[in-house]
Amino acid sequence: MLFNDRITKAFAFLEQGGPAIWAITALSVLTGAIILWKVWRFVLAGAWAGKNTEYAVTLWTQGDRQGARAALEGRSSLRAVVARAAMTERVEGTLDEAEQREEVERVARRQLSEARSGLRALELIATIAPLLGLLGTVLGMIAAFQTLQAAGSRADPAALAGGIWEALLTTAAGMAVAIPASVALTWFESVVDRAQGDMEDAATRIMTRDQAAPSLAAAQ
Repeated sequence: MLFNDRITKAFAFLEQGGPAIWAITALSVLTGAIILWKVWRFVLAGAWAGKNTEYAVTLWTQGDRQGARAALEGRSSLRAVVARAAMTERVEGTLDEAEQREEVERVARRQLSEARSGLRALELIATIAPLLGLLGTVLGMIAAFQTLQAAGSRADPAALAGGIWEALLTTAAGMAVAIPASVALTWFESVVDRAQGDMEDAATRIMTRDQAAPSLAAAQ
């Protein structure tokens, strides 16, 4: 019974906000799904797991190339993939130095592109959710003043206040969606930026013992 009451109140809230509140509600569901999906993808990609790659790179710089490659065997994290590509090019590659750097950059770009997938959607939601809320408020205010005009001298201030209150619901709802979307976007971008920095550092340490390091800035 209590659950049914809450469902009824939720639908009443949506009806008060008009079409804009329905669009904002859809965006809120999409935002939650994207955030959960990105966290899951980051976990699978080892976005927060860099100790094993750091250990492998340390072994490499100490001259234990076989141990370094063995430490990365079977690892699929962002950092491990780039570090393994750099090690493979140094040991098995038939390319010259410039081509080796380009190959490592290619691998890094692909990894970073996959890590950033979905972030544009969050950025778009953070931008349009407040605008949808403002649109709903403007439409609600127009309807409220139309009601006031139709009532003429018999206008009820309480009814006007109620219309304005309902119109402002969409602004609040839009902000409620945009704020977590913006926070999540900033957090995810910081995770990717940190991973990129670690990838560049690992590639530099692997490739520059006796040759120039590849620059992964182009992968940004």
